[in-house]
Amino acid sequence: MIERQLAARDIRDPEILRAMAEVPREAFVPHELVEFAYEDTPLPIDEEQTISQPYIVALMLEALEIESTDNILDVGTGSGYAAAVASRIAAQVYGIERHASLAHAATERCSRLGYTNVHIRHGDGTLGSPQHAPFDCIMVAAGGPVVPEALKQQMAIGGRLVIPVGETPRAQNLLRIRRTGENTWAEENLGAVAFVPLIGTAGWSADEMAPARPRAPAAPAAPATLPARIARHAESFDTIENLSLEPFLERIGEARVVCLGEASHGTAEFYTMRARITRELIERKGFTVVALEADWPEAQRLDSYVRGTSVQPHPEQAFDRFPTWMWANHQMTEFVDWLKAHNDDCEPDARVAIVGLDLYSLHRSIAAVVRYLDDVDPETARVARHRYGCLEPWQQDPAAYGAAVLSGRYRACERDVVAMLTDMVRERARLAEHDPERFFDAERNAGLVAHAEAYYRAMYYGSAQSWNLRDQHMFDTLEAVLRHRGADARAVVWAHNSHLGDAAWTEMSARGEYNIGQLVRSRYGDDGYLVGFGTDHGTVAAASDWDAPMEIKRVVPSHQRSYERLCHESGVASFLLLLRGADSQLRRELSAERLERAIGVIYRPETELQSHYFHAVLPRQFDEWIWFDATHAVEPLGVAARQGMPDTYPFAV
Repeated sequence: MIERQLAARDIRDPEILRAMAEVPREAFVPHELVEFAYEDTPLPIDEEQTISQPYIVALMLEALEIESTDNILDVGTGSGYAAAVASRIAAQVYGIERHASLAHAATERCSRLGYTNVHIRHGDGTLGSPQHAPFDCIMVAAGGPVVPEALKQQMAIGGRLVIPVGETPRAQNLLRIRRTGENTWAEENLGAVAFVPLIGTAGWSADEMAPARPRAPAAPAAPATLPARIARHAESFDTIENLSLEPFLERIGEARVVCLGEASHGTAEFYTMRARITRELIERKGFTVVALEADWPEAQRLDSYVRGTSVQPHPEQAFDRFPTWMWANHQMTEFVDWLKAHNDDCEPDARVAIVGLDLYSLHRSIAAVVRYLDDVDPETARVARHRYGCLEPWQQDPAAYGAAVLSGRYRACERDVVAMLTDMVRERARLAEHDPERFFDAERNAGLVAHAEAYYRAMYYGSAQSWNLRDQHMFDTLEAVLRHRGADARAVVWAHNSHLGDAAWTEMSARGEYNIGQLVRSRYGDDGYLVGFGTDHGTVAAASDWDAPMEIKRVVPSHQRSYERLCHESGVASFLLLLRGADSQLRRELSAERLERAIGVIYRPETELQSHYFHAVLPRQFDEWIWFDATHAVEPLGVAARQGMPDTYPFAV
């Protein structure tokens, strides 16, 4: 944690690093989450609150410029972790927590660990602690609409206050306030953050926050008739092959982009249903592109096979890196074989393409660019080798490149890779003259390298920035493919629900994240159609950790406060449910924010609520919902995994 999450991301104060190393974070998280204690993420604690991610704690403490003689006020003490770390540097730390149970537990915890200079009480933190003022440092671990005046007045002259402030309770900017005189303060913006709301007299009111923020509490009790209402409006079916998709296709209308999600990366029914829908979209709606949550070079190998441009392998050889089963499975092979047979009956210009949207194939993409330039322009190929050589040391572990750059041990390659892409775009007319398809493939690979370089640097700034870079790249690639295929091109996208459901209506938005689904809605409006998938129980192909062997795991029945539980209680085994323009009462009742499950390539049933559920508003997130009450794991092909970054690193979805 100290080396990779803090020092590598420019936390320099040796006293902060020492204190973070000394305080055991596992002592401040719930027992069932101990295994996640040193991951760079916030974790839930009691009373619907969180313990901040280690980097944010270190960033705030470093911004306070703590001295050994300082008197510190900690507002929103929560578990007591930040107060404990501060106590290893400062003279005295006074904590205020509005939840009595948290204040009591934090006091006991700090006492047990021997932190005798930490004093925590229950109270309204927005009013500060005047009896212990003035404070050299004040840190606030919750986001308010303004800087509370009481806290400003309790600062010593020269004191520092670090607080998240934002116009909405879902996102804030982290501010550092310095008291420069009796009635003067200076303010700095340290960047975007997302904290729980600051509740109190000078913050948000508890009543207005209750329905507005992502939280771990129970969703409103479902009306007794809601599962029955779902059953009444659901279009049930017995088998995927016998399902009539006529009403579904009518609802899609003339949409140009149809996004087909999945609630896991290892459920057979999700793949089979997506394949069935995609066949209908191709044959009856004229769709010309199948876009996968896969890397461009790997998907290009499949594309060469299905469009007959060269003899290329099935998924068994095309996808040979963890998690191999995500695309190298029998359900995928059946669709690929169908698509090749379909394309064989079409003129070459009318054949359906398979493309990959993701960006983890850094070095395969570099090799593809250089190979292409060797054939068409050896001099430019020489320049490419020189520029891409900057990334050569990180071929086996590109994530380490980002850490090395941020630590100052290695120069950034951004200028070189962007220059290569810019040169290719500028020379498009000349380079693409003899084979536009090959040039487009090389240009996409050059774009992937540029975005991947930025992605690996951003990984160490936190998940929101790297997540957004990844999904923006996937959307930009989709847009480029549609432009390349012409005005009549239409695409169906296969990716996880977390990428294809509109992030604006999930707790992702509170973290400052957006996704493909949100971008599709913004760009295409009603001409984009978002379809989510869900299940209650069964089996799934997944791993327990990165690069661990695939296992067939049993899916725990859905949480009682989840959308999945409502669907299960409908009593309908398999159905399609219209959400866009649905019956107003059904839509209104489903619009209470509830839990939704997301299983990626990693599945940990033992911590399922914390690891695999998030809050969402389903009728706003998707236009349609496809349900399978009981599901089965995909059937993996017999592939030997290749060393390299996982396809979904570091997000697992």
